[in-house]
Amino acid sequence: MPMTPSAVSPTPTPRLSPRQCRRGLLLVLALGLLLCVWQLGGTGLVDETPPLFAASGRAMARTGDWLTPRVNGLPRFDKPPLVYWLMGLGYALPGQAQWDSLGTWAARLPSALATIAAMLMLADTVMGHPQAGDAQPRRTAVAVALAFALSPLVLLWSRTAVSDALLSGTLAVSLLCQWRCHVTGGRRWWLAWVVLGFAVLTKGPVAVVLSGLTLGLFAFLRRDLPSLWRQLRPLPGLLITALISVPWYVAELVVEGQPFWDSFFGYHNLQRFTSVVNDHLQPWWFFGPVMLIAALPFTPLLLLGLWQVIPRQVLRRSDARPDQTLQAFAACWLLSVLLLFTSAATKLPSYWLPATPAAALLIVLSLRAAPTRSRSAQWWAWIAAVGLTLVLAAGLWASPLWVPLIQDPEMPTLPAELLASGLVLRAAVCFSVAALLGLWLARRTPVSEGLLAMQGPLVVFQLVALLPMIFLGDRVRQLPVREAAAEMLRQQRQQPQEPLAMVGAMKPSLHFYTGQVVVYEGRSIGALVNLADRLRFEQRRGWSGTPVERPTDQPPATVLVLIDQGTTEREHWRGLEPQILGRYGIFQLWRVERRRLEQRARRLAADGNTPDWRRPRPERY
Repeated sequence: MPMTPSAVSPTPTPRLSPRQCRRGLLLVLALGLLLCVWQLGGTGLVDETPPLFAASGRAMARTGDWLTPRVNGLPRFDKPPLVYWLMGLGYALPGQAQWDSLGTWAARLPSALATIAAMLMLADTVMGHPQAGDAQPRRTAVAVALAFALSPLVLLWSRTAVSDALLSGTLAVSLLCQWRCHVTGGRRWWLAWVVLGFAVLTKGPVAVVLSGLTLGLFAFLRRDLPSLWRQLRPLPGLLITALISVPWYVAELVVEGQPFWDSFFGYHNLQRFTSVVNDHLQPWWFFGPVMLIAALPFTPLLLLGLWQVIPRQVLRRSDARPDQTLQAFAACWLLSVLLLFTSAATKLPSYWLPATPAAALLIVLSLRAAPTRSRSAQWWAWIAAVGLTLVLAAGLWASPLWVPLIQDPEMPTLPAELLASGLVLRAAVCFSVAALLGLWLARRTPVSEGLLAMQGPLVVFQLVALLPMIFLGDRVRQLPVREAAAEMLRQQRQQPQEPLAMVGAMKPSLHFYTGQVVVYEGRSIGALVNLADRLRFEQRRGWSGTPVERPTDQPPATVLVLIDQGTTEREHWRGLEPQILGRYGIFQLWRVERRRLEQRARRLAADGNTPDWRRPRPERY
């Protein structure tokens, strides 16, 4: 007879030996390396933000200036330096240019390692402090680590050369250290604050705010602020955090002065929170759907985990022992991210990443043995998760119907190549197998070992479908930019000091792959006027604009321009009589005589299109 939910009684929680814990951590480490590091440097950087991070880290290694991040000859004040330092260390390794030919392994490794560190910390916490009713803590630990790593957001950002995954990892380690300190009565209280200092060096004061909100909500839930205050020692702890993180801010302020203050604190922190920047306007409920999507396909289990904590423990004091409060702590953690970023004016999906470790805990801990009245809810949540997996599988099987609807002017051949590759059907097989396993396990109590069975095909999906899709997208979208960059360098060897420019679609990866300053402008009439003026007068570190005039025995001054097809069709870019040096996807490489460019710019300026490139722009590169 199959086991029904009501037929199961709680089992005692075993304690694992150190050897068993080490084996569990080794398994998690192997899975982390497989999911996050395998083929990490096999594709190019995706425009537009990752090349800015990578170029800044590489510039540190090449110039020896480890204080101020710089990209394309300009300071980059949007993030603190930890992610740039870690990238720079990768670029400083001997022979890096030979074994990391695309330069992406060094740039992405901090994100990958931060994700693996969070996986290990989650697993170690679950194994070291098993929750009531958990008969197999080691399997639960592996399931928690995979629930985090297989989140759609984590799958993407753990391989992306930005700072979001590093913030998520450092904050997760810090908060789990805080909870473990509470469990042990104050043991190693300082460790959490040390790691929090690194989180502040990753993305600024937001790490302290999220940590404070989480601990504040947890203290409210426990109705025991004095004990938490005594165990965590926040005042000396914040002093430790400040001693680690503040010196760089002070040094940067002394060296760079008001521009750093206005850009980092004014624009990238205060203004992002109080107003919308870069058109990232979203409704107040934006992070509700993001939370649901980030937990796919186990969203019903996340909602069950939240329901098991809220409103049960909000309306009454919890009498659970400290070591049995991990689920409640995870709920406070997730809610702190939800509350903070919902109140922010600027909203991005990546802002949810710090909540994904908490969501993983809630997903898995919702399935531990519970009182009889709760087992029905567990069973139905499990069935809902299986049904959601079936829906996703059905959508993937139906890919011939919707893939042709994908319209991206930069990847016009993507739909046909994606269907021809069969990769979407591979993904459909993986999700179908996961759903079938879930249906079979629905006849039994949905415990963490059942969750592991469903997670197995999703690990395979990452390896046999998602990664090849990323390689396909890189070949269609980013390879043309790399090929154009290589040709620009070849042409420049024939005419040294010839400036480089890109107009229309602005791809920072062109600067990264050429390793030189690139003058970027858009499609408008003002962009052409700006380009001509900047080539004469602009000054950047490592590059200076020059007049057009040359001695009569020298060839005419020219500029190499990478321009997209749509921009070439605009009236003000026609008639420049460029020499077309190559075509790369939607781009053309032009060699333009600067005299013609300046003549066109003067005519346009006479019509009132004056250059405006000198006006301050917070995110200029």
